[in-house]
Amino acid sequence: MTYTKVFNCLTENDTKKLAQALSLIAQKGDVFALYGTLGAGKSTFCRFFIQSLCRVEDVPSPTFTLVQSYMADSFEICHYDMYRLEHPEEAYELGIEDSFYTSVNLIEWPEKIESLLPRDIWKIFISTQGDCRFFEISVFSQEKEQRLKALSYA
Repeated sequence: MTYTKVFNCLTENDTKKLAQALSLIAQKGDVFALYGTLGAGKSTFCRFFIQSLCRVEDVPSPTFTLVQSYMADSFEICHYDMYRLEHPEEAYELGIEDSFYTSVNLIEWPEKIESLLPRDIWKIFISTQGDCRFFEISVFSQEKEQRLKALSYA
């Protein structure tokens, strides 16, 4: 079973509102896999998501560190950038397997570790057309479908 919902973000502020809305329904153990080309808005989305929950201003992309972690009120958020990995197994050195159960995970370039990802994740495909960003979000369980259907942002 797959359920998909598409959000059109005409401005960066729209992207911020969407990221904030998703952050508010996130639960420990959620994996948000963000797919998109360079410059699509993956890091920007993650920054807004993290800022919404963690009272931090500076949220650097983990391009070189591969992972950054932040404490929210109810869980840790692990922000991964898998772009530089040569082999999926390298993600184990980052503690990713444990974080699938204990944290909320934001993963940029998840296609690099596709074989390691849990089945029940949030897949977010970001595409662009001019200044507009399209966020196609797919979920694979009834529980996540209910959360996604209830998601609204304004």
